[in-house]
Amino acid sequence: AAGMFLRLLSDIQWRAAHPKWRRMTSSQRSTSTTAEPHPLSLPAQAQVVICGGGIMGTSVAYHLSKMGFKDIVLLEQGRLAAGTTRFCAGIVSTARPVSIELKMAHYSNKLYQQLEQETGVQTGYMKTGSVSLAQTQDRLISLKRIASSLNVMGIPCEIISPKKVLQLHPLINIHDLVGAMYVPEDALVSSANVSLALATAASRNGVQIHERTSVSHVTIQKGRVTGVETDRGRIQCEYFVNCAGQWAYELGHSGEEPVHIPVHACEHFYLLTHPLQEPLSSSLPTIVDPDGRIYIRNWQGGILSGGFEKNPKPLFTEGRNQLEIQNLQEDWDHFGPLLSALLRRMPGLEALQIMQLVNCPESFTPDMRCIMGESPTARGYFVLAGMNSAGISYGGGAGKYLAEWIVNGYPSENVWPLDLKRFGTLQSSRTFLRHRVMEVMPLMYDLKVPRWDFQTGRQLRTSPLYDRLDAQGARWMEKHGFERVKYFVPPGSDLLDLDHSKTFYKPDWFDIVGSEVKCCKEAVCVIDMSSFTKFEISSTGDQALEYLQYLFSNDLDVPVGHVVHTGMLNEKGGYENDCSIARLSKRSFFMISPTDQQVHCWAWLKNHLPDDSNLVLEDVTWKYTALNLIGPRAVDVLSELSYAPMTAEHFPSLFCKEMSVGYANGIRVMSITHTGEPGFVLYIPIEYALHVYNEVMNMGQKYGIRNAGYYALRSLRIEKFFAFWGQDLDAFTTPMECGREFQVKLDKGMEFLGQEVLLEQKQNGVYKRFTMFILEDHDTDMDLWPWWGEPIFRNGRYVGKTTSSAYSYTLERHVCLGFVHHFDEKTGEELVVTTDFINQGEYEIDIAGQRFQAKAKLYPFSSLFAQRRRKDEVELSGYQRE
Repeated sequence: AAGMFLRLLSDIQWRAAHPKWRRMTSSQRSTSTTAEPHPLSLPAQAQVVICGGGIMGTSVAYHLSKMGFKDIVLLEQGRLAAGTTRFCAGIVSTARPVSIELKMAHYSNKLYQQLEQETGVQTGYMKTGSVSLAQTQDRLISLKRIASSLNVMGIPCEIISPKKVLQLHPLINIHDLVGAMYVPEDALVSSANVSLALATAASRNGVQIHERTSVSHVTIQKGRVTGVETDRGRIQCEYFVNCAGQWAYELGHSGEEPVHIPVHACEHFYLLTHPLQEPLSSSLPTIVDPDGRIYIRNWQGGILSGGFEKNPKPLFTEGRNQLEIQNLQEDWDHFGPLLSALLRRMPGLEALQIMQLVNCPESFTPDMRCIMGESPTARGYFVLAGMNSAGISYGGGAGKYLAEWIVNGYPSENVWPLDLKRFGTLQSSRTFLRHRVMEVMPLMYDLKVPRWDFQTGRQLRTSPLYDRLDAQGARWMEKHGFERVKYFVPPGSDLLDLDHSKTFYKPDWFDIVGSEVKCCKEAVCVIDMSSFTKFEISSTGDQALEYLQYLFSNDLDVPVGHVVHTGMLNEKGGYENDCSIARLSKRSFFMISPTDQQVHCWAWLKNHLPDDSNLVLEDVTWKYTALNLIGPRAVDVLSELSYAPMTAEHFPSLFCKEMSVGYANGIRVMSITHTGEPGFVLYIPIEYALHVYNEVMNMGQKYGIRNAGYYALRSLRIEKFFAFWGQDLDAFTTPMECGREFQVKLDKGMEFLGQEVLLEQKQNGVYKRFTMFILEDHDTDMDLWPWWGEPIFRNGRYVGKTTSSAYSYTLERHVCLGFVHHFDEKTGEELVVTTDFINQGEYEIDIAGQRFQAKAKLYPFSSLFAQRRRKDEVELSGYQRE
């Protein structure tokens, strides 16, 4: 295992022991800096070319070859596993807060466990378990939330006492601990050897591996990958996979058409010691002490300990880096706080002899989640990079999902949280990345409570009203680089407290948001929703209508001026997007989508454009400021400002009309609010935004108008059982599964994407149902709050997870939304979920290990919103469809 850290040993020793590898690859590679006399020339063409021979590249090659792809070439500029993989600490940990990352790590663990038997290559796999320590109650709560997720996935996990920690690892100081989480199946491996084992298996399955081969750029024609240029010639290919780790950014920018991959390297330090006098047992669990910012694992009788310091050192911002990563300079002053934390946690190490302080680059991303998927601008260009120091944990699962994506056109799980298309070009600024990763690296171990926000890279995309709203007490969050208001702090409130309000319990903004919600229901509120994605689609003939009818499930052949809520579905009937489309004229349409759809939706629309099309597709997000007027008095404000009747007879629901508001012309007014409350959204040409906002606020004063933010919007939409894309809806959720059959027109006279699946579901039923839960025995003031991702239990059995939740100020209870599955009690097989199955169950929501009773409903309340009632008067039965 020593070769994992010490230069050259791992691959030299391993290859010396494997003559078969030498025979297979000796003519393809050079074991020194001088080329061999007769290196095997590169093939002229291949189906897939993978760049990068670390854990990611070899995992993709392994899984592609397992799935039947034969014509695969893997190129490595140095030697296999000689980059970050070689320096990786080798800890395989499944304790991840994001569900898809947890699944990837769990798969990786199972894969590595059998890899040695499959390939004959020693991987150093050792199931040691891991113990995550909690020095505070809040940290323990966060661990309990993760433990709930692990347990329902069938991964053994328990919350343990400090005494039990001492039993598992006798050298640990437990005096400041309040508890810990023990995951007995976590493991250690030699990362480089795992990578070489994957390469061996891939080679046996026909993958060609060429070391000492540098990719200069990828050629792209008509938006598709056509080939790869290397220092040893060109390879024509259909697919290119960028697994270049910290070089992924530069490689993405090397061609004429750049592919933006927002990763940036930071120095990562860990310590290696000589064996203890009484060498540590190889079966001792790995210790993760996030409050001390360190991890500790056994290593050859001694320890390996590193961490994520508060003041990280970014590097290679200007693009300079090495072919193979050398061990960077030791920096004991910088490592000092981590060393102090280590000695506090293991006081018996004072006299231990240090062997080496390792310093190697690690790649981080702007949101701490790895990057995978297809480029939005180049078909066939795939990326797998930016592992945020968890490469070995994710390697197996990430390689599997990306291989599925290439082979099948989509992975087997919802990977949207990791999709490259969640980022735009704006996150590719080197200055932005440098500043953001300096925040991201400490956040790896910081306590993350619900609704926390990044502090760097802010005020990048703003509404023209930003300064005006900021001066009125706006508190901001960021989505896709766009500043959005959370809520407005009233004059005289303690601003400092609110800015630093971090809790798993009732938050300090509770009453503020409550008053905004009350105003939305009784008077009128204004929410700036400029961040929503806005596209215009037009054509010279009927092409725009035909194109949209094929891509969307609802019927868009409606009279001019009508607005249609519809899903943009994939072949499996799942939501690629959920949007509202207004028909502006016979041949032009205006499409409103969620903020984070800007890149994803554009790519989807572009990829489905007919080749010889007369269609014009334009992103007009930046052209319009959107003001959402919510509440019963919105109609009065708007009719006075426009001198036009705005009542339901003159301006029906789901209607769009161009109007004048104040002095400003050309304002698109739509009678929707995205909340289920009455009101209008005004799409205002950007130069008129300030004028219209001022006019609305002045006119609205006599009607009790006030500003509101997205927290109020969330509460309103969740109590009305409105699903949002990216939270509740994803590419694996169909309209039939979330009660949106009314947004599907199966008989609209032409085929649309996903239609076959929906017809089948209509006939045979669905395997999950979107359900609303009202918490019954939950004390809002004293109990932990639900946020999202909480396990749902029916009659004591796990049936699904919540996808979003909010406090309903109308019901005076918490409302959770989530999906209920029906698993066969004996076989675990998924069965059809019927209305009776939902209605006849007794439900509980698990919040950090504590279960709360909940009432399940398939339809929202309809009568309760006419007037406010106290919760003890609320009859929780007999709801009607809205």
